[in-house]
Amino acid sequence: MKLLLLGILVLLLLLSVCLFAMVQYRKNLDKQMNHILEILDRSLDGQKTLAVFDESADAAISERINRLLDISNASYRKADEERNVVKSLIADISHQVRTPLTNIMLYTGLLAEAEIDDQSRALTQKIQAQTEKLDFFMKELVHSSYLESDMLALHPAFSSTAELLGLVCQAEELQAMKKHISFQISGEDFQAFFDMKWTAEALGNILNNAVKYAPKGSEIQLFAESYDSFIRIHVRDQGPGISEKEQGMIFQRFYRSPSVSQEKGLGIGLYLAREILAKEGGYIKVDSSPGKGSDFSVFLSRHALSNSVYF
Repeated sequence: MKLLLLGILVLLLLLSVCLFAMVQYRKNLDKQMNHILEILDRSLDGQKTLAVFDESADAAISERINRLLDISNASYRKADEERNVVKSLIADISHQVRTPLTNIMLYTGLLAEAEIDDQSRALTQKIQAQTEKLDFFMKELVHSSYLESDMLALHPAFSSTAELLGLVCQAEELQAMKKHISFQISGEDFQAFFDMKWTAEALGNILNNAVKYAPKGSEIQLFAESYDSFIRIHVRDQGPGISEKEQGMIFQRFYRSPSVSQEKGLGIGLYLAREILAKEGGYIKVDSSPGKGSDFSVFLSRHALSNSVYF
């Protein structure tokens, strides 16, 4: 009987020792895991982990994460330097090419108005057509580079929507005149919080599409209206319209509808417009039906937003 009780006591003692060892092991494991999590959190914040001069597993993890962080920072710095080089290169190429290109367009225009023979006039028209095509692709290259090289630096301020509409219409006036398209600007002038330069770029891309696809002799309406949080600017055309299926696709980069594939373009304009508006706290939507034209709406914030919104 005594031997039985002694055996039970020994067994209970062994169980207690095993249980204590398991609890201690669990505590040590939790401590190591928390330390590893702390190392990872510091690394995610861009900080180096604290140096530990021993051969433990967490020291090895710290050393490797530090090395990985050094490599990542070096790669980021190199990418940033290359991006700045690309910015400078694109700006330089654009300036160096656009200046002689503008002169060629001016001179061929003057030549076309002069009294020349039919053969010379035909050649002049061909030069004009090719020059306009080259000018178009230069503009598309610059538009694409805005996004690829992170050149969208927005500085919103309270500005006039009437001034914005006037600026955009003036930029597209020549193309509209070629198709005998008129701009009908109406509505009140409102103050909204946006970057004038980049928002004009966004709205200009929308208006450019409206002019490009609208029939000759038609009218494009532009007007602004006020809501509690936004100013809504409409660009309403009498073009071919957009099917419901495609309305969510036209804002994707490089998307072009098969129905307008004969028109020149790379499918960048609306995507760029959406990105610009999103970066200043606005957005864009479209209401359209095939054969009934399109109504693009640009929503601009009426209130100053946090600087963290801008890129």
